[in-house]
Amino acid sequence: MPKSRSRPGRPAASPVTFRAGCGREWNLVSPEADLAYTEQAFPECPACPHRVEPEGTLPFCTLRPVGAAHPFAALAALDLPE
Repeated sequence: MPKSRSRPGRPAASPVTFRAGCGREWNLVSPEADLAYTEQAFPECPACPHRVEPEGTLPFCTLRPVGAAHPFAALAALDLPE
């Protein structure tokens, strides 16, 4: 049986469940807080409201770990002077 490869001194990463805006989930091994899903393999992807279409590169959907706060969640608590 082949040994799993990991970097010395670092524990092997475990899978994280990432969720797209449409609710689809993937179990992936990644240390990243967000991932870009560029495959757009589902029929509704071209019309998905979570699709991002930047100039000069492929459209993508952001995948975030299940249970992670939205990156702008902290802004909801801001109290701006008028």
